[in-house]
Amino acid sequence: MGRHVAANGISLLIVVLVLAIGLINWGKTQFYGPGPLTDEIVFEVPGGASWTGITPKLIEAGAIQNGWIFQSGVNYGGLQSSLKQGVFALPAGASMEQIAGILSTSSGAGTRYQATFRVRADGISPRLLDRLEASNFADDTPDELMARITGLVDEGASLELRVAIPEGLTSYQVAAGITALPFMEGAIAEVPAEGALAPNTFSISKGADRQALIDQMIADQKRILAAAWEGRDQSIPIESPEELLILASIIEKETGISGERGLVSSVFVNRLRRGIRLQTDPTVIYGITNGREILGRGLRRSELDASTPYNTYVIPALPPTPIANPGRLAIEAAAHPDTSDFLFFVADGSGGHAFAVTLAEHDRNVVKWREIEAQRAGN
Repeated sequence: MGRHVAANGISLLIVVLVLAIGLINWGKTQFYGPGPLTDEIVFEVPGGASWTGITPKLIEAGAIQNGWIFQSGVNYGGLQSSLKQGVFALPAGASMEQIAGILSTSSGAGTRYQATFRVRADGISPRLLDRLEASNFADDTPDELMARITGLVDEGASLELRVAIPEGLTSYQVAAGITALPFMEGAIAEVPAEGALAPNTFSISKGADRQALIDQMIADQKRILAAAWEGRDQSIPIESPEELLILASIIEKETGISGERGLVSSVFVNRLRRGIRLQTDPTVIYGITNGREILGRGLRRSELDASTPYNTYVIPALPPTPIANPGRLAIEAAAHPDTSDFLFFVADGSGGHAFAVTLAEHDRNVVKWREIEAQRAGN
């Protein structure tokens, strides 16, 4: 009788062990296998949150299906105290293991909100993105956006502050824009030399120093220019890095189309090689405004005929300084122009330019452009 009971007990234990092993294997499959997400989602972990607190939210978001398995895997992996605050991208099909890893790694964390202040020639333009709600507040006015951003800063929200400096602004415009930026501190010692600033988008913190941002842009531009000069096409008629920067600034002001920069560069290089005046309006405009304002009108004949250091309709060379702050692509285009015979270009009405080898061909392109201008003025 005793042996029979013992045998039954052993059999039951075996069944329990088999079931336990099966349950463990099933749990592992659930934890390590592909998850239910069919699309990437953005998930926020608020400050002070716990794994227990966020697990129901992960289930609600459709990222996991079994909270007990998820928390068991977190505990087994020793991640109990590793949960990070922030906004995280959870990819489609992410397993519980992957999700736990993402949420416990600070490098994977982002902010819920992203506020970008774009510096423009006439001031700054705010933008705000809510990653969690996929909203960019497109219906808000600039003043309403500023009020939203200020409120988020004051409440210590999960917010990234950025400053966007586009290509082609003058140093005066960049300095004026950065001076007007909220949430930054300190004065800019002096307006930097024209062309000395590398345009880019920079993340800043509340109270960031304005001069430090200017210094970073100067250092970045020095590195970009040095690399471009070192690797330049040795045949271009440019005698120094400073001249390369001047040419790049003219290219930057003449076209914002990436695919055209090399062609525009080739026109100016071809003219320099032949001793032909560059005849580019942006240099004349800079000579009038000194980069401090927007001209806001067309050039007058008297201005095109005036003998000034920046009037490339008169001087047979590059102007004495850059006329704006060029980006990396314009600098590279100056260092490596396309190979062409073009000597002329004019707007073609599509946002780009029509290029020509001969003056007669160019004149025909100009006539077409004038017709487009007349049509637009009539509408």
